[in-house]
Amino acid sequence: MSYRVLARKWRPQKFEDIVGQEPIVRTLQNALRRNRVAHAMIFSGVRGVGKTTIARIMAKAINCHNQADAPCDHCSSCEAIVAGNAMDLHEIDGASNRGIQEIRDLKENIRFMPVQERFKVVIIDEVHMLTTEAFNALLKTLEEPPEHVFFMFATTEIHKVPVTILSRCQRYELKRVPFKVLNEFFATIAVREGVTVSQAALDIIAGEADGSVRDGLSLLDQIFSFGGDTVSEDDLRLVLGLVDRRIFAKISEALLAADLALALTLLNETYCQGMDLKRFAHGLLFFCRALLIGKTSKAPAAILDISDQEMALVKEIAAQYSLETLSSVFGLMMKGVEELQYAAHPRMVLEMLFVKTVQAGSIVPVSSLLSRLDLLLSGLPQPVTPTAARVVIPTAEPSARQEGGTVASPLSPDTAGQSISPSRPSNSGGVLTKPAVKADVVVTEGGEALDVADDCEEEDEISAEVACSSGAVPPPLSPAKSRDVQRDWDAFIAHVRERKKWMAGTLAQADKVKEEDGALTIFYDEASECHMLQEVANQRLLIEFAQDFFQKELALHIVVAGESVGGELDQPQEERRALANDPRVQIAVEVMGGRVTGIRTGPRSR
Repeated sequence: MSYRVLARKWRPQKFEDIVGQEPIVRTLQNALRRNRVAHAMIFSGVRGVGKTTIARIMAKAINCHNQADAPCDHCSSCEAIVAGNAMDLHEIDGASNRGIQEIRDLKENIRFMPVQERFKVVIIDEVHMLTTEAFNALLKTLEEPPEHVFFMFATTEIHKVPVTILSRCQRYELKRVPFKVLNEFFATIAVREGVTVSQAALDIIAGEADGSVRDGLSLLDQIFSFGGDTVSEDDLRLVLGLVDRRIFAKISEALLAADLALALTLLNETYCQGMDLKRFAHGLLFFCRALLIGKTSKAPAAILDISDQEMALVKEIAAQYSLETLSSVFGLMMKGVEELQYAAHPRMVLEMLFVKTVQAGSIVPVSSLLSRLDLLLSGLPQPVTPTAARVVIPTAEPSARQEGGTVASPLSPDTAGQSISPSRPSNSGGVLTKPAVKADVVVTEGGEALDVADDCEEEDEISAEVACSSGAVPPPLSPAKSRDVQRDWDAFIAHVRERKKWMAGTLAQADKVKEEDGALTIFYDEASECHMLQEVANQRLLIEFAQDFFQKELALHIVVAGESVGGELDQPQEERRALANDPRVQIAVEVMGGRVTGIRTGPRSR
């Protein structure tokens, strides 16, 4: 007689032998005792949990001659089903007999009365593989079956079964067998087979079975063939190519401790042992998940199918790190495993994943940082730090400008008398909340205002910088930086080039420049070199650029071959004075306790 594998040899023959499905077993036994067995039942669940086995036991129980202890396994009906020659049991593989013709033949067969027993039983395994036409052919028969027929279906993908079929059947969802139940069952099988298996090896087999009794028995059968009368943990890793789960703990500890060298060394050892890196990565991912659950769950043993020793190790590692750190590592690991599925070089992907995980570092919760900051600030005096705010004042429309060189007040009559209050007052200044005023923070270092705000993109905006301090209000206008016309002329040309390239080229052709009596004088040898600068609009624009850069009230003189061309333009100076005395600027100075350090009237767009 040929050898029977453990999965067949130890296949349950009675309800009492079924492992890990107690609620379903109890329901079916009570249905038999009370004669309430449904004419159609469907059993679903993952592979190897006993779907087809329960269907066969039900088939024996329905026709068992000893109804008090069904199935008894001693009557002729039970023995015929066990031997596989029962004439009134029709077991069909749904994957091989999936067409409508096979279902028509089945319907024709069940029309006749049983040959030997009281009932005919039809078992269709993997019923989800039937075609739509085959399912439709079954509908009427399932709804009104003959009195002598029972249908039992088994499937691993119940979502593929039409709802019209499901509504005509009693559904039984088989769950994964728990880790401890599998461990005890495999230990019993080892004793009955006369093989000594270490507890560590049983833990590995139960974990690899992943809730499937048949998968675990197949692994156990394979290791029995290798180890003989004694099976150790090393034998298991050698034969099945499994990784010692302690390596996952070591690598996880190395990554959490930012020890990249140790993590890469452990990875290299695993690789040299011939372990499939994709399978290894999945194991590492599940260990990181165990750390996260061990940190958050009050009863992690109810969620994780791991041994007591591994559970203790998980809790010990998880207690050393914050939830944010563990979740960050788990997220990086999950993303890396997804990339690994399609990688041509899995080892490189894993190494880069380790580098990213170590670089992430320990994450401190925001709440902890804030609490530390509050403790730090509560014990220190509040320093007075000079800051600065930029008050951006929209200019008046061109039609509102007067020809005499003055600028209309930006404040309307309705808002001129209103005060502006800071939205968040502090020792270092505030933020203006007036709708017509925009304010940016300007950091000061050593008394020098450093504007960190981005340049405005609207050419019609004029801004005034207000440096805030805690003292009294100084004079309205004082230069923030001391720039000299001759010394900083090249920098001024670069400043102009960012705004008007042609004008920068014209200024670069100047013979010489000088500043005297509050006027910028530019000398040219030929009129063709400064033809466009002789226009009034361009001269006004140049004055605005010069005043913004040098922060001085400058007039403009252009001298060509010893003769002055054009006249002084006082309008920009008048605008600067009007802006310095603008009510909103004065309010900002008063509220923030500062002084005006700079006024910009030229276009800001580049």
